[in-house]
Amino acid sequence: MRNRAYAGAIFVLLVLGAWSGARAQQPMNAGQVTLPNGWVFEIAPYLWFPDVNVSLKYNLPPALGGRLPTDVSVGAGELYSHLDLGAMFSAEVRNDRFSLLSDFVTARFSATTSSVNIRSVDFFGLPSVPISRALETSTGSTLRLEIWTLAGGYTVLQRDWGNLDLFAGFRLLAVNARTDFDLALMITGPRGNGATFGGTGDVTASRTVVDGIAGVRGRILLPDTPVFIPYYFDIGAGGSQLTWQISSGLGYQFNKWGAVSVSYRYLSFQKISAAVDRVTLKGPMLMVNFSF
Repeated sequence: MRNRAYAGAIFVLLVLGAWSGARAQQPMNAGQVTLPNGWVFEIAPYLWFPDVNVSLKYNLPPALGGRLPTDVSVGAGELYSHLDLGAMFSAEVRNDRFSLLSDFVTARFSATTSSVNIRSVDFFGLPSVPISRALETSTGSTLRLEIWTLAGGYTVLQRDWGNLDLFAGFRLLAVNARTDFDLALMITGPRGNGATFGGTGDVTASRTVVDGIAGVRGRILLPDTPVFIPYYFDIGAGGSQLTWQISSGLGYQFNKWGAVSVSYRYLSFQKISAAVDRVTLKGPMLMVNFSF
């Protein structure tokens, strides 16, 4: 998966670079879209309906030593029925070709037994002990995610067909997870101290990481219509081994003050820490843009 993401990212950047170079050689024409003068501010609240998939490796108590691999998956159709709180918005400040973009997502939801899978018990140095779903009498997870992106950009191309911005910045991810379990089994630990795992209990994990990112974004305008195609791509690493995000869709510009768009957005973090292995969110998004 990681190699495919790297290959896809390199391919997209090469295509965009070649396309940008070709466009840059074309002379500017009288019909091109001009950049706004002075400061422009944009606020864009949105609703995102993603499938949420989080792969965790909870630490077992020190007396046992080992990890508890657990998957938490909530589909787009059931996300908001499990949502305890949430907020999603994007904002941008632009002056001539320079821009500053910020995007923030926070969500806390509770997952039930059907969305939580404790895969096994992994004692250090020993083979994994698989746990059947039939032995999970009752499990549930509370998961909180906070994702904040901040990036500075520069418009390298602005024509009557749309624009292309390059940007760089960082993305922060904070994960807090707790899983309560009631398992119809009891496993004696390997250390000979009488410690056991099973029955009723809970495990927790938390991690905050910051990744550097770089990418491209912009709009492609459909001729003689208020319809446009928004596009966005970034890739980075740092606190996690790899993070990347891509989105695109269709939008409608009502006037210079407002627009609405529907797009599909995919966001992934890989190899975040020993306890938090992977976080993936993917699904449709509805956004409303207000400019002033």
